[in-house]
Order: sequence, then structure tokens, then C-alpha cells
Amino acid sequence: MNRQRVVAMILAGGQGSRLGVLTESVAKPAVPFGSRYRIIDFPLSNCTNSGIEAVGVLTQYQPLELNAYIGNGHSWDLDRNNGGAFILPPYQSSGRSDWYKGTANAIYQNMPFIEQYRPEYVLILSGDHIYKMNYGKMVDFHEENNADATIAVLEVPWEETHRFGIMNTDENHVITDFVEKPAKAESNLASMGVYCFTWDVLREALIDDEEDKKSSNDFGKNVIPAMLAAKKRLMAYRFAGYWKDVGTISSLWESNMDLLDSPDQIDLHDASWRIYSRNPIRPSHYIGEKAVLDRVALTDGDEVYGTVVHSVLSHSVVVEEGATVTDSILMPGVIVGKGAKLDRCIIGIDTKIGARVQIGPDVKDGMEDYVNKKYCADNISVIQEGLEIKAGTKFAAQSMITRPKTKNDYVSVRDDI
Repeated sequence: MNRQRVVAMILAGGQGSRLGVLTESVAKPAVPFGSRYRIIDFPLSNCTNSGIEAVGVLTQYQPLELNAYIGNGHSWDLDRNNGGAFILPPYQSSGRSDWYKGTANAIYQNMPFIEQYRPEYVLILSGDHIYKMNYGKMVDFHEENNADATIAVLEVPWEETHRFGIMNTDENHVITDFVEKPAKAESNLASMGVYCFTWDVLREALIDDEEDKKSSNDFGKNVIPAMLAAKKRLMAYRFAGYWKDVGTISSLWESNMDLLDSPDQIDLHDASWRIYSRNPIRPSHYIGEKAVLDRVALTDGDEVYGTVVHSVLSHSVVVEEGATVTDSILMPGVIVGKGAKLDRCIIGIDTKIGARVQIGPDVKDGMEDYVNKKYCADNISVIQEGLEIKAGTKFAAQSMITRPKTKNDYVSVRDDI
């Protein structure tokens, strides 16, 4: 195996439980995003655009659709004779069989994969963030500063610092302290979950972490603090572009809406930094004679005969005549029946919304049984994939509708897909 200067490892195995029913049967990085993408497209495309040819994708939870989507990496120009994209699930060795116990343990279990390329540097990336970033510049910064580890950071609002790992640095960008989700922060430089390590240093740190029986085997909780305690040289690499962790219903909805409200922030039309994806071949989208559209992202196979306002439509979506869709995300294969009204909804793959169904904040007499305050917020409702919502049904805002455990008059599982 030819040597690679940089190997990238994408952590794509998290359960994504805060996305509720959207990740009940699919890994979070495989969730559709922005009309024609999946979340995983962003780190994969960043690797390709940064000239990184050896990429490991670490999967664990509900990996089948994600594995099938990535395939051999061809869609991202990562089907290489030397290097390429590789799916890395937990595997059984001669001595044991372990699920990934944490982010650090996941990399530890795949040290033989990294070693075959004899890299100087290893990038550790998250598979569930929306951003465009030149990793090559970060690696160069790491090398120029003779760092043992470099952490990408960005400034976040002070009131949100409790949600992140926060870095304190000196005037030369050397990290002096790292605090995971502080109650009271001294800095607003938040970790993006993007790390660059000198491989020899990381290998030693991973072995030490694995031998510590008290460790939870996590980079933020264990490995980074241990490296700081050992006086390793850790640098903060400032990032100033668009970045969003889409790990919650609200953040996923917000990031999709950002494509409509502030398209220049991430600029998916930038020919110098394309975001690649793998999409099925579908006919061109079609706009009916009576259709009304206002600030809509749509793609191949869509058919719109009704009214769609400020919404994102994935491929093969049908909005029938008289239906109104507002501030919503319709994933691939969704059908919205005649006269239906959807407001602030995320509709899962291949779900059929019956005629005259109403879901949204203005529904005053909708069923309350499905309201989910644990995951749904900001009046956003979520419908699981593969369902059929019966005609005339009404749901209150912040509903999370899943497969029914018993037969009812409102929701069923589609049997025609």
C-alpha cells in the first residue's frame, strides 16, 4: 500500500437519537439534506476537494443505507487504486468482538487500517455536520506550528457555550485549557469536532486511553484533556465559514432553511468547492399550471401542482393540486395529497400525506397524542418514513408521528413501496 501523507477518519456511527424517528432505521449521516444531498456528503466532499485520497468511514448504528449510499466512493471521486473510501464497521478479531465504545475507541480499533498508509497526519472528522472546509490548510497550519494536535474552532454566541467543548488559548493560538460543556465559559471558541493529529502522537495517546479502564474512550472527554495534561502541543485552528451540527430536529430544520434564507453562507453553487452526492436517475422536475412556488429548493423527479412556500423538496416528491406546504422539508418520495396543509414539518422518506391532512401551529383542534416535547421544538413536527397519514387527519404542532403499534384510523405503514 502506497504511503499517504494524510488519512481521514469520518465518525459516522452515532445513533442520532435526538433526531427521533428520522434515525430510527437509518444512521444520522445518511439523513437527506438540502434537496439533493445526504449529511455525509459534506465531509466526504471536503476530503475530495482537499486532496485527501484515503478515507475511512466508521459506521455502527443502522449502517445499511449509509453503506449502500457510499458504495465504493465513486460519487465523490474516492474510488482510487491507491486509497479510496472504505466502510469500517466494528469487527471481530481473534481475541474479541467489540462495538465502538466511544470516538477514541473507534479509531483505536481501526489503527491497522491507518497503519497500512504510514501517514504523517490523521484527520478525525464528524459525519453529521454541514460545512465546507479545506482540510489541507488545517494540516499545513498543524505542520507549520509543529503541533501534536490541532482542533478546528469557531466563535459561538456566549449564551450557547454550554453546548460545546470550549478552548482557552494564548495569543499564539496554543490551547491552554479545554472544558467540555462548561456552565460558565471563559472563551467562546468552540470545538467543531474536527481534529488533526500527528499520527505517532495519536497512536500513543489511543493506546494509553485504551489501557485506562476508567476512560469513556472519547476524544473530548478523555484524549484531549490527557494530551493537555501531558504537556503536548495543542493548537486551535480558527474557522470562519458556515458550520452547523445538525444533531437535533431544530438544527436540522434551521440548516435546511438557511439554504433558502442565506444561500451565500454555504454557497452550494461554488464551482471551486462542489458538494458531491449520489442521486438516482429521475426525470426533470415538473411545475403544474396552477402551481405556486416561493423560495423553494427542488430537484429531479419532483412534481408540484399545489402551493409550496419556503420549503426544501428532495427528489421524487409530489405535491398535489390544492395542497399547501410551508416552511417544511419533504424527503425523497413524499406524496402530499390534495387539499393537505403542512406547516413547519419534516416528512420522512416515502411517506404519503392523505388529502386534507393538516399539521402545523395553526391547527387548533389537532390530536395531542403525538406531541413530543422531548425532541420536537419550535413548533416543528416530524413524520417517520414509509407511513400513510389518513385523509382528513389533523395533528397539533410539535407532533412526532411513528409507526403505530396497533391498528388505528390515523396512521398506517405504506404497503405499496
